[in-house]
Amino acid sequence: MLRNALGKTFRFLGYTVQYGCIAHCAFEYLGGVVVCSGPSMEPTIQNSDIVFSENLSRHFYCIRKGDIVIVKSPNDPKSNICKRVIGLEGDKVCTSNPSDFLKSHSYVPKGHVWLEGDNLRNSTDSRCYGPVPYGLIRGRICFKIWPLNDFGFLRASPNGHRFLDD
Repeated sequence: MLRNALGKTFRFLGYTVQYGCIAHCAFEYLGGVVVCSGPSMEPTIQNSDIVFSENLSRHFYCIRKGDIVIVKSPNDPKSNICKRVIGLEGDKVCTSNPSDFLKSHSYVPKGHVWLEGDNLRNSTDSRCYGPVPYGLIRGRICFKIWPLNDFGFLRASPNGHRFLDD
């Protein structure tokens, strides 16, 4: 009887470890569901919206300008932030705030991206902490899941004029 109970317990633990490893790999390499908080991505993503983030793009270096990404915060590594990619390495970006009279520009260094929130007046982003290392990107947001009336792919940046092509 004890032998039977031990056998069932070890089988249960074995299945738990197996499924735990599968779940870890799925969330780490494929993607997962993310709840976004804060006003920095409004109007594209509202506070408490639920989105799906895929993680394959970051592994294959397929992040492009205009993508919305989940990134480990450069200010607090325990938290994640959600921002739009404005510039990739080598791109010229506007580093000043929209309200600044004189505009300043810089180039994104190798291995970095320039991130900004869609709500430029209420976003802590690369304009504050500078270019972000590519390695801090956790995933790329594909589409919005909740609220249901807004289900689908995300809209284009309301700040398209901040993308520089020279």
